[in-house]
Amino acid sequence: MVVFDSSTLILVSKVEILDLFLATINLPVAIPAAVEKECCGGKKTLDGLVIQKALDESRIRCVRTKNRRLVLKLEQDFNLGKGEAEAIALALNEKAKLLAIDDKNGMNACKLLGVPFTTAIGILIRGKEKGLLERTDALQKLALLAVLGRYKETILEDARMKLEAQP
Repeated sequence: MVVFDSSTLILVSKVEILDLFLATINLPVAIPAAVEKECCGGKKTLDGLVIQKALDESRIRCVRTKNRRLVLKLEQDFNLGKGEAEAIALALNEKAKLLAIDDKNGMNACKLLGVPFTTAIGILIRGKEKGLLERTDALQKLALLAVLGRYKETILEDARMKLEAQP
């Protein structure tokens, strides 16, 4: 199973690689209820509609996080929002193969808890490595992630080098 946090799900939707990811991943994809609410519960944005469509088509499942005590502990111990805490708790409970998360505190929690994780940039790079994206397209999407996300310049430059190095 792959679990998504709100920020990463929104970012991959905004740069138009969510459908590509969902079509090529051979694992179930899930989000906790708080992430569904954060992504689809507010005003109707294009990214929210894309995510809602994936939910409606069962390409993404919403899974209730049962261990509320764990969620609260994660929120307190790592200064996480509800979505991040629920996503990590779901990944732990379901023994997920991967958690897609871009929140720095959330990534630190994953490192400490042994939860394998990736970011929107990681998903983009992997898509390019698999030959699902052309170099020019991948670099354009990275430039958009640079505007939309909160990435350090060193992370962006490293990703740019990886994307440019591949044929």
